[in-house]
Amino acid sequence: MGSAMSTTLSKCSSGVPGLDEILGGGLPRDSLYLVEGNPGVGKTTLAMQFLLDGQRRGEKGLYVTLSETKRELETVAQSHGWNLEGLTIIELSAIERTIGKGTTLFQSAEVELTQLTKMLMDEIHRGKPQRVVLDSLSEMRMLAQSPLRYRREVLRLKQQIAELGCTVLLLDDRASEGTDVQVHSIVHGALSLNSAPLRYGIFRRSLAVTKLRGVRFREGNHDYIIEKGGLHVFARLIAAEHQSEFRRAVAASGNRALDILFGEGLHYGTSNLIIGPAGSGKSTLSALYAHSAAARGERVNYYVFDETIGTLCQRAHDMKIDLAPHLRSGKLQITQVEPAEISPGELAYRIRSAVERDKVRVVVLDSLNGYITAMPHEESLHLHLHELLTYLNHQGVLTIMILAQHGLVGPMGAPIDVSYLADSVVLTRYFEALGNIRKAISIIKKRSGPHEAAVREMTLTAEGIVIGPPLSDFQGVLTGVPSYLGGGKGGAVPKS
Repeated sequence: MGSAMSTTLSKCSSGVPGLDEILGGGLPRDSLYLVEGNPGVGKTTLAMQFLLDGQRRGEKGLYVTLSETKRELETVAQSHGWNLEGLTIIELSAIERTIGKGTTLFQSAEVELTQLTKMLMDEIHRGKPQRVVLDSLSEMRMLAQSPLRYRREVLRLKQQIAELGCTVLLLDDRASEGTDVQVHSIVHGALSLNSAPLRYGIFRRSLAVTKLRGVRFREGNHDYIIEKGGLHVFARLIAAEHQSEFRRAVAASGNRALDILFGEGLHYGTSNLIIGPAGSGKSTLSALYAHSAAARGERVNYYVFDETIGTLCQRAHDMKIDLAPHLRSGKLQITQVEPAEISPGELAYRIRSAVERDKVRVVVLDSLNGYITAMPHEESLHLHLHELLTYLNHQGVLTIMILAQHGLVGPMGAPIDVSYLADSVVLTRYFEALGNIRKAISIIKKRSGPHEAAVREMTLTAEGIVIGPPLSDFQGVLTGVPSYLGGGKGGAVPKS
């Protein structure tokens, strides 16, 4: 979090969805703010949203552009479906016409900078705008020619702005090397926009509030996207801010033998990991729980990363898990997630919106392998998942995560170990028994209550999931290549 909050500050909305939550309610009025970032990160779009939001609230707006033409600004606005009528736009060419020709006593850069500041102040005096954008500081920096003169001009601008009572955004494309400490030390607050290319897929865009005097703000990097309609920022999720009371209850799967293995079922307000090799029944188990919850009238959101919605529904239907009626009723919503096209922050925002707006009670992530693909760094995954799962637990949501392991039989590895984040860990396995490939299921841990310690055979049939007796005649089932002990211990007898 940022500095201590002042409750006496009058604030204006940024006009950017999600940004005011990060800013602690908005930008304090009558102050100077820096918006910095490389070309293409969305500074101009953010500035337009700021001015248009003010216009909707009856506040006048002024856009002073030194690097783009009015036509270029209008083109950007049209791409988002905006109309700039009502906003005052001043171009650099207008300043050059004001200066005139034939000046020889002074360097033209000095004259232009002085005229720029004077013209800006004259326009503010005349139009009395409440919101102003200056685009961009890199042009002012070149006109100043020296850091001292540049700082003096920005400082003078700040002092006059304070007297005139308007909120100003200064855009900077980071043309100077390193951080512009000249401006950072003067402005009331600073927003940093970044765009990082990944090896595949969309750029990872993030916004950070690097300074905001007198306001408690949310620190760190926050994912954002640029879509039709402007920027949308996804505030970093802090689970501790969203605690709620809920009734501790058990969610049954509808399969009695499976519920007995799980200790009567999985609990709401817990996160549960189903881990195993590809094709070992993980998605079928999660589909069974989703079907059962929807049949009880609860809302379920199922996020599919690795396969199509059609494939999931067809495989479930083949095992008498009919998801179609629940999809039609709206109780079950299956969302196809493209890992290369979405950031973890946006996914967390979607899930949070579903829980708070639609009262979703069950969330399925199928699978974490796709979620991992969306992460730029492995260490960030643990932090994102920890906050997301803690938030869902606080909301009383039953969360089911699927993680596919590498390999089929024998020693296996996972792309990342997240078992310590889960309240329950369910293990599915292939094992070989006298020439046959069979499936086994066991629950390794369950923090929310007792469970069976047995390893049981699991068979996927046209009649559904069949859970067999404990495999007590076998030793080493979880290794994939067990030993058959025999001796009539009541375990499953391998087929010849």
